[in-house]
Amino acid sequence: MGPIMMDVLGTSLTEEDKELLSHPLIGGLILFTRNFQSPQQLADLVNNIRVAANKPLLIAVDHEGGRVQRFRDGFSIIPAMGKLLDYADQDIVKAQLLAKQSGALMALEVQAIGIDISFAPVLDINGISEVIGLRSFHSQPEIVTPLAQSFIEGMQSVGMKATGKHFPGHGSVQADSHVDLPIDNRSFADITAQDLIPFKQLIAANAVDALMPAHVIYPDIDNKSVGFSRIWLQDILRNQLKFNGVIFSDDLSMEAANSIGGYVERSEAAQDAGCDMLLLCNNRQALIKVIDNAQLVHDSTSEKRITSMLKTTDISWQAMQQQPMWQALSQANQQLLMREK
Repeated sequence: MGPIMMDVLGTSLTEEDKELLSHPLIGGLILFTRNFQSPQQLADLVNNIRVAANKPLLIAVDHEGGRVQRFRDGFSIIPAMGKLLDYADQDIVKAQLLAKQSGALMALEVQAIGIDISFAPVLDINGISEVIGLRSFHSQPEIVTPLAQSFIEGMQSVGMKATGKHFPGHGSVQADSHVDLPIDNRSFADITAQDLIPFKQLIAANAVDALMPAHVIYPDIDNKSVGFSRIWLQDILRNQLKFNGVIFSDDLSMEAANSIGGYVERSEAAQDAGCDMLLLCNNRQALIKVIDNAQLVHDSTSEKRITSMLKTTDISWQAMQQQPMWQALSQANQQLLMREK
């Protein structure tokens, strides 16, 4: 399994897609809304992707719930995580149950299509960042942690590994890293006392299997954004916090990644900093340029970590719909969504 996670352009594979999927540097693929028409079409696409790759391949999607849910028609609509406590009438125990149910339902449906992981949950606090907002469970870290842990328990109960994002926290900067370069001038002590808490606690509890760093610069710690920083990824995350799971880069095509240079430089810098898998999405020419020119290595430790994220369940969409567990979770979710009306 190579270190690059690519994307494909449409609802079926092109010859170029197939050629790229078989390249030794490709170890993963992320799907988007543009790849989806129906559950059956998506299941067929995922199967064709695996056939074209002809090797183990980690297939992922951003399917958090709320406004970040790539597949909708035929899928359960997962609520925004930031609404769960309100739905539970501020009862944290009830909100934890809702979070666990949401995590399990999301994971069941995503895996039944043949996808390994959803990049979830968001561990950021709901602060001033508009791009985070209700993607976060709450504005207070002491509430984020138990709700996120329950969501993770739901995911893991049906076989899906969890990816926390965006380390060490994107919620306290206003700029959107998709289109800008956020800079957070707070001290490390302030970050540790607020945004870092859910990450630190869930790592200590061995609850989170993978992390995705934020495209944010914290000048008090390093002049590089987190996903390119050995200080953040090696000194703090690996050595201080003792995190041994997968580190996924955030999408290297995002505007915030420009601070490092071109795509070749970004890819090499992210791997050198400690990212196990590099996301290169929404720019096919950049992907090809990296494959042809970047000095990337196959690291056996990274490969073992990435392999551990592969799903271990094998059930079809139709068979899932006959499961009493899915039926109960789906019914509970529909009742929850009625609160919106």
